[in-house]
Amino acid sequence: MENLKNVAFSALEALKARGAQQAAVSASFSETKEFNVDGGEFSLFRTLFDNSLSLTAVKDGKKGSIGVNHFDTETINSAADNCIASAEASEADDNWEFGPDAGEHSFEDGITEPDMNLFFRRCQELVETIKSDFPKIMIEQLIASHNTLSTVYINTNGTVFERKSGLYNLMIMFSGHENGKGSSFFGTGFSTCDLSMAFIDQASLKRDLADVEKQIDTVPVSGKFEGTILLSPGCLGNVLYYGLSNFANGNAVNAGTSLWKDKLGEMVADERLTISLAPRSEEIVCGDRWTGDGYLCEDFELIKEGKLNSFIMDKYFSNKTGFERSGNYCVGNMIVPAGTTPLSEIIAGIDRGLMVGRISGGNPSSSGDFSMVAKNSFIIENGKIGDAVSEVMINGNLAELFKNIRDISKEKEPDGSCSLPWIAFDGVTISGK
Repeated sequence: MENLKNVAFSALEALKARGAQQAAVSASFSETKEFNVDGGEFSLFRTLFDNSLSLTAVKDGKKGSIGVNHFDTETINSAADNCIASAEASEADDNWEFGPDAGEHSFEDGITEPDMNLFFRRCQELVETIKSDFPKIMIEQLIASHNTLSTVYINTNGTVFERKSGLYNLMIMFSGHENGKGSSFFGTGFSTCDLSMAFIDQASLKRDLADVEKQIDTVPVSGKFEGTILLSPGCLGNVLYYGLSNFANGNAVNAGTSLWKDKLGEMVADERLTISLAPRSEEIVCGDRWTGDGYLCEDFELIKEGKLNSFIMDKYFSNKTGFERSGNYCVGNMIVPAGTTPLSEIIAGIDRGLMVGRISGGNPSSSGDFSMVAKNSFIIENGKIGDAVSEVMINGNLAELFKNIRDISKEKEPDGSCSLPWIAFDGVTISGK
């Protein structure tokens, strides 16, 4: 860690010597120990090392940034030259600002000394369980890694943050096969610091495997109708991300494209919906501890019981718009509290719709209109889950979707990055053949 601090301070001094009035530097070192499984068999073990140095400078109201991956003096000085050149080539904007002196803070979290023997046995156990319990599944690729990250952040206002963190990651891509037929690929994964539980029982993995086996044989959806979509937690995360990026993001508010730009303090969603951005929560594994502009991260409720509490604002957009800076900008660390209705009861109450495991398509428009392909999905009719369906189009509007919640499940599937329930939304157009 001391070497990283020396590198960071050297880079900061280089920026100041070249005329930067404000500057921030982040220096990181990561170590990744990784197992690979290809075609159902272990194929690789390797250890990767990486350096990362990020420089940001503001000179005469102009901002520039650059990143490099070497720490030698020549590289640091060259990076400082290029960072200042980038700033001088940009347009002046007096709203660039780093956070005030936050003092010195040191963090250590997660698992920084991994048990690689137990980790490997858990991976072996998972591969064997899939072969025995899900015989129609082919593991296309499994990447299991332990990542240790050491980082130092400093800025010209006096802030010094340092952190060492470590966690286990598992990402798996698989498909179903039987009698010469196959399903589409499906990917899932999770992050954890806990090896006491079998991997098959973590996040959504067991359900995903079972669903993909059922998706070897699919049927088309006939006709076009307005119905209910029931989004799995993983799929829900993508939809919420689209919505918050369109309507709550500081850039969209500043540009005037956000439908919520004048809705602060007003109802923008069903009263049962609360969305927190909470990187420091115990439900999130090794979430961020500080922001890129030099503030300590604070968890906050973006939407509380349907009401818009805040926008997702860094200091720059706060200065531009006049709205308060938010506690963090970690849209990937969402938490939605569970509802009170069991998933089985939600399904039983749906006359006709889709249970959706994945979506594909372009980003929604600034108005929130979307047209996407529902993949890894099942038809729901008369309160029962039916056949797996071939790709189906779903259309609607995200702003209306937030308001048209049928129900929120009491079950959740935290994956280390987000902690989300199932949510059923009404009023979506479902188009088959």
